[in-house]
Amino acid sequence: MRMLHTMLRVGNLEQSLKFYTEVLGMTLLRKRDYEEGRFTLAFVGYGEESDTTVLELTHNWDTQSYTLGNAYGHIAIGVADAYKACEEIKARGGNVVREAGPMKGGVTVIAFVEDPDGYKIELIQQDADARNN
Repeated sequence: MRMLHTMLRVGNLEQSLKFYTEVLGMTLLRKRDYEEGRFTLAFVGYGEESDTTVLELTHNWDTQSYTLGNAYGHIAIGVADAYKACEEIKARGGNVVREAGPMKGGVTVIAFVEDPDGYKIELIQQDADARNN
């Protein structure tokens, strides 16, 4: 078994695709409209679905926004340099909501960014060994 994808409901698909591809550097892997169901699915990620876990963005055509529940936490992305990643994300128009720095009570360097729908994405700085595992 392996994890395939995580799904997020988004209010404006084009805005979300722009964020995940242009700001976070993911690739749009596939996108399909389901006319009868009045929704679109778009899959984005850092690699092919056959090799990596990806993100499914679901846009229900008749829903413009969602209320984020208090059970949702965040998506985590490993980065080589969280400080540099934050600067690059801000330069591309992204919203850094917690600057890079050590996590509270620890030494791991983390940061948080927010997507157009308010979902949080944690950036976790990893050494080369952690990134290769």
